[in-house]
Amino acid sequence: MSESTLPRLNEVVIDVLIPAYNEENSIGKVIDDIPRFVRNIVVVNNNSTDNTASVAKDAGAIVLHEPKMGYGKTCLTGMAYLASLSRPPDILVFLDGDYSDYPEQMAEVIQPIIEKDYDMVIGSRAKGNRQRGSMTLPQVFGNWLATTLMKWIYSTDYSDLGPFRAIKWEKLMALGMVDQNYGWTIEMQIKAAKLGLKTIEVPVDYRKRIGVSKVSGTVKGVFGAGYKILWTIWKYR
Repeated sequence: MSESTLPRLNEVVIDVLIPAYNEENSIGKVIDDIPRFVRNIVVVNNNSTDNTASVAKDAGAIVLHEPKMGYGKTCLTGMAYLASLSRPPDILVFLDGDYSDYPEQMAEVIQPIIEKDYDMVIGSRAKGNRQRGSMTLPQVFGNWLATTLMKWIYSTDYSDLGPFRAIKWEKLMALGMVDQNYGWTIEMQIKAAKLGLKTIEVPVDYRKRIGVSKVSGTVKGVFGAGYKILWTIWKYR
């Protein structure tokens, strides 16, 4: 799906939000591959100790700084900035900064919102093509367990907790997002289901990230994320 197949692109404002922690080797590649129909690329530098901020700025992104560690916290910081603009986006796209996603697939991710009036689109790595080794066994199992539990408890039909996603700005604001770390993606999906948002998944491809994962690359990260995801599923039941 190319942007030329989306005739309403000139009628909507699309921004991208990228949380980033020590991604100096990848963040420039991510920004360079984002389609030109995007208005603002907002990178929230989460207390990086490398040159993530300067690389992102040189690549053309708006760089914010969030010293408190946490994936969700960086997303909340970016959203607060966008909410302060005279015109917030119509659609906000979330994207990781490690170059594991394919930003050029963004037109496919936002297409159901623009053409079919969906509220939220999850980019599903489970339905796309995954490069060998791009997801660890704990990641694959964790996604399966989380989506299965959500199906049982919330009657959802998700296949992934993928970070590459798009949502209407007004619907995102209605969710009242609060999680500040590992529970961010699943909180969004659970709240979307509870509020009856019109949601769909589209296949997205996935490759090995540049650098070491801050979650799946450490034992602490794996157990911390797993615990928070299970707790979030139980919390909102």
